[in-house]
Amino acid sequence: MDHATPAAVILSLVLLAPIFYYIFKAQSGLKIPIRRIPGIDAINEAIGRTVELGRPISFTTGLTGVNALLYACLGTLKYVARKAAMFSSKFFVPCSDPEALVLTEVTTQSAYRAEKKFALYNPESIRFLSEDQFAYAAGYMGLVHRENVGAAFLFGSFAAESLILAEAGQQIGAFQVAATTSPPQVPFFITACDYTLIGEELYAAGAYLSEDPVQTGSLKGQDIAKAILLSTVILGSLIATFFPTTSSTGEDDNYLKRWLETPWTTASSGEENPKGDGN
Repeated sequence: MDHATPAAVILSLVLLAPIFYYIFKAQSGLKIPIRRIPGIDAINEAIGRTVELGRPISFTTGLTGVNALLYACLGTLKYVARKAAMFSSKFFVPCSDPEALVLTEVTTQSAYRAEKKFALYNPESIRFLSEDQFAYAAGYMGLVHRENVGAAFLFGSFAAESLILAEAGQQIGAFQVAATTSPPQVPFFITACDYTLIGEELYAAGAYLSEDPVQTGSLKGQDIAKAILLSTVILGSLIATFFPTTSSTGEDDNYLKRWLETPWTTASSGEENPKGDGN
């Protein structure tokens, strides 16, 4: 805050306002529509095929730690876990982060309780493999091959191990749905998986399936904030193009521009020379 300019503070407030507004409205009962994307339909298709074959279901969040991305993935995890409990299918959640493991375990238990099938919940289905990237990948491959998984969901953050995970499911004919915000890994998932949710579609899937008012409200608010930010960029470009802020001598004669670019503490104190050298 000490180094923030008035423009940055104002812009931050403008961008945060719609997010908090729509979260409040969603918690008040407002139904926020979210466009259904093909990858979400693929989740039900994958579960249905797996149940018909009598094979297990797996869900992994990859290398995702405890952050906003994990909470988005937990919405989809709960939905898949509820379906697994409903159809009495074996369900596995291999993890690489010990902190994320606790949250995935609580979410899975909640899903089984919601379906009144907690007696079917198996604590051994939530498995910590390794914090090491490729040791985790090796453990995941062994799990899906030994259990002959029929549907594999890969939601979260992935790195160089992404193709290893996807190929493991492809080798046993598993129906795979992947979703990641890691752009370099998207081509690998598109190649090896049946459906791939790209970038922010992951957040949309979590909000759509969980129907959590905080997630749905945040998603709507972020869309409005992006529109505001894009409009600001376009408006700023037009102003800079048609209304130059410098005089013919090259000196800056725009007071508003100088005020917006001056650090907050300097602008509020009215100091003209922060260095105090007397010049």
